[in-house]
Amino acid sequence: MNTYFFIAGILSFVLGVVHSVLGEYLIFSGKRDKGHIVPSQTNKGLREGHLRIIWATWHLASVFGGCIGAILVKISMVRDELNAAFVDLITWATVVAMLVGALLVAMGTKGRHPGWVVLLLIAGLLLLGK
Repeated sequence: MNTYFFIAGILSFVLGVVHSVLGEYLIFSGKRDKGHIVPSQTNKGLREGHLRIIWATWHLASVFGGCIGAILVKISMVRDELNAAFVDLITWATVVAMLVGALLVAMGTKGRHPGWVVLLLIAGLLLLGK
């Protein structure tokens, strides 16, 4: 088993879950009508349709994180049985996505959001496990 890929996969999955849970609690909980899942209460300058797509995109990022995590955990367990070129493609695509994601989060939050550190750590683990 490739421990680096396994840890990177678990971190990716956990990051996705934490992202959704904290987003619901800190950002979206006060923006929905009672009994509704999708938030619709807006502020000045933000239309309902925009809030809804922000909410959907927020959780889409979490779903992608969980899926990437599942792929990395599977690769960690059966890497020797898989096509090396295919694993290399998945690895490099994930490293680039995590590095760009880390950069965007760090820039967008002036380094105050801890998500960029986890994204950078995932990329680093994949490079170490290569």
